[in-house]
Amino acid sequence: MSAAPTSSTTRPDAQAQPGRGEDRYAALARNALAGIAPSEAECLWILEGEDVELLPLLQAAYEPRRRAFGRKVMVHVLNNVQNGLCPEDCGYCSQNKDSEAAIRKYAMKSDEAILAEAEAAAKAGASRYCMVLSGRGPTVGRTQRIAGLIREIKSRWPIEVCLSAGLMGDEHAAILKEAGLDRMNHNLNTSESRYDAITSTHTWADRVATLEAAKRAGIESCSGMIVGMGEGSRDILEVAFKLRELEVPSIPVNFLIPIAGNRVQEDGSLTPERCLRVLCLMRFVNPTAELRVAGGREGHLRSMQPFALYPANSLFVEGYLTTKGDPVEDTYAMIRDAGFEIEGNDCWLPGAEREGDAAGAGRSQFRIPDGSDQLLKPEIARA
Repeated sequence: MSAAPTSSTTRPDAQAQPGRGEDRYAALARNALAGIAPSEAECLWILEGEDVELLPLLQAAYEPRRRAFGRKVMVHVLNNVQNGLCPEDCGYCSQNKDSEAAIRKYAMKSDEAILAEAEAAAKAGASRYCMVLSGRGPTVGRTQRIAGLIREIKSRWPIEVCLSAGLMGDEHAAILKEAGLDRMNHNLNTSESRYDAITSTHTWADRVATLEAAKRAGIESCSGMIVGMGEGSRDILEVAFKLRELEVPSIPVNFLIPIAGNRVQEDGSLTPERCLRVLCLMRFVNPTAELRVAGGREGHLRSMQPFALYPANSLFVEGYLTTKGDPVEDTYAMIRDAGFEIEGNDCWLPGAEREGDAAGAGRSQFRIPDGSDQLLKPEIARA
């Protein structure tokens, strides 16, 4: 794969120049299906073009998503295994050493609590259970404890395990690989050229090194970005193509959650359309990656959330590390209502998150707008 959007090896002459109108969207889809990245000009048009029509763009991004994943949506559950207590100064994070966010800090949870939450994730239908520990990175001893938990989880439930624990090297990765870790997460978050504006206690290169250690060990990597921190469109392109170069198979796209007390706040750029354009761009550049619409989807996409499932094929349920998200039943309803399918695990009963029987047969699917059990307006209803 080429990291350069303008590389001649990326765009053969026969498919180099898309046409206008509908042909432009068709060319993006055709090239993505062929593994050909869009040019820099095309990428900037996707993100900034005033003549972009959103529905054709989403349909074009859906074509490579459909080939790779059909109509399936993978579900992930995050477990904030250790909160706060972090020496890093990542400005977007409520757990960083300088944040004034009103969070409760705690050391690593007990093994029993972590295993219980893994069981709950499996029974909720999650494809993957993601353990996240705040901090610069684990010691070898801590890594060995985590490895024991990974073995136990995978011996009990048919669910994949992802770990996000900060900076790690070859020794850590070897221990985790032997334990059966499926994926190691370390987000790039923003472009190399902007990284100093976000974090000063480690470098962008440190993050890339962690992903490379995972790859050398044979562990799949998971890495993405946070949009809405003052970056420009070219910063988004830089991250998208670096992930392509690294052949990252799992890409979470987060939209900055404005947590009071954090140094970095949202920049005002994130309309629902902007978020969807970013997801489409990421799909065209990384056509076979598992693309996750991650933190901030509820607050920034709002009523447009279902459209994110056209470029993206996975999401988180039940919230994020320190912030709330939609309940699992609401998210599953959104997926089904949009005509997509939940990719669960072998111990999950589809529909079990609903009240009543698994299929919900014979029950009304109508939702009263305010969530109550009273449909009539109070001033209309008979006493």
